Parts: sequence; structure tokens; C-alpha cells
Amino acid sequence: MGEDKYKLIYFNVMARAEPIRLIFAAAGVQYEDYRLEGDNWDTEKTNYPWGKLPVLEINGEVLAESTAICRYLASKFSLVGSTDLEAAKCDEYVDAIMDCRSHWRSYYWESDAAKKEELKNILLNVQVPFYYSKFEKIVEASKGDYLLGTNYTWADLHIAHTVSFIDKTVKPGLLDDYPKLKKFSETVFNIPKVKAWIEKRPKTER
Repeated sequence: MGEDKYKLIYFNVMARAEPIRLIFAAAGVQYEDYRLEGDNWDTEKTNYPWGKLPVLEINGEVLAESTAICRYLASKFSLVGSTDLEAAKCDEYVDAIMDCRSHWRSYYWESDAAKKEELKNILLNVQVPFYYSKFEKIVEASKGDYLLGTNYTWADLHIAHTVSFIDKTVKPGLLDDYPKLKKFSETVFNIPKVKAWIEKRPKTER
């Protein structure tokens, strides 16, 4: 049997697919990074299991839901820690940052200007401080550069991306108030294979 063939299908943005791309980069595994044009989405969505992206084709089989894809690849590429508990902690940390990201999503896609400003204030003054301060303490308590110690996992890739993504799309410089979390993210992005991907990836607004 040959190597598995992967095709990641998403839009030409980072958003939910970027943690998947980072996992592929860190693992040094080749895949097809297929980017749909958004103008065709209304007619395309019925082609996918839950009517949304990203999806990952694995030797022609389709796996949907971004976090499920991440977990699958992280397990396959040994990026889940060294014990069952560490694997569960990866899940915990990613689930937590995705809870934070859900508030970003509510803000970002709100069309009413007044409501959008209200949601932005809640995000910046309630949700971000709540989640980021907790991750700041987790990073501080770690016995290495990463959340679980000296070896990085998919949770490091996911969280570094998500906090930098919120910084980029809501308030540049937001991480300055969380210096340990900021340094952690910079360390993750300087992992050689990850850094190489970041330097060559398409430049997008989000």
C-alpha cells in the first residue's frame, strides 16, 4: 500500500482550516490545499456532508468538521502527547479556545453595526480576558515551551493560530497584554517546518 492521499477543501482564508494546514506542515506531510472561490459556495455546499467547510478527503473518503479533522491527523502524525491524559488535555485546551472563538464568530459576522460593536466590546472586555488569562497561567506553569511541556502538540498549533487570528482580525496588539501567551505563540510559529509554511502560505485578510 502507498502513502495516504489527502485533499483539504476550504476557502482562500486561514480561519478554521489553518490549524489543519499547520498540522500537515509540522508533520511534513504532503496534501492538496484546494481553495474554493466563495462566489460558488451556494451551489457547492450541497456536495459536502454538513453543508460547510473544511472537509478533508483521505484516499477519497470524506471527513468533515474542522476539529474532528485536526484530532484525526494529530493522532495519525503523533501530535497528541505521550499519554491518554495528555491527549485529553489537548482536547480540553482546543475545546476551550474554540469556545472563545465562537464569540469572535458572533462578532465578526454580525451585520448590524450597533450589535456588532456591542459584541466586540464583550469579546474584548469579557471573553478574551477570561480565556487568555487562563492560557497565560497554563503557559507559565508549563515545564517547557509548550502547553504540555517540552514537546509540542496539535493543541499548541491550534491555540497559537487562534489567538493570533483574533489579534489580526479584531485588535492588532491584543496579545501584548498577555506576554507569556504571546511568547508561546511566537515559539510555536518558529518551529522550523511551521515557520516555513507561514512564510510561503497565501496572504489573506483572515
